Amino acid sequence: MNNFNHIINSDKPVLVDFFAEWCGPCKTMAPILKDVKTQLQDKATIIKVDVDKNPEAAQAYQIRSVPTLILFKNGQPVWKQSGVVPSQELVKLFQQFQ
Repeated sequence: MNNFNHIINSDKPVLVDFFAEWCGPCKTMAPILKDVKTQLQDKATIIKVDVDKNPEAAQAYQIRSVPTLILFKNGQPVWKQSGVVPSQELVKLFQQFQ
């Protein structure tokens, strides 16, 4: 959890993908997130948090379903959405919070 807090306290936006191995829509998000990272390069930090292996992080951010994406800026959540989100929407979101 300390490493997690260190990462989200970055001055650049950090997208956290709360997922589970058994989740079908989570598998759909994986190539979308890879595409976003490719488009944004070093302007984006994207991390994945397995809710089954990190229940304290899931509980701290009240994750009720997976996938849930949360965008952090300077350690504060600025956007949260559950379900599959298209890559273009995520790219626009990052650009909005840069």
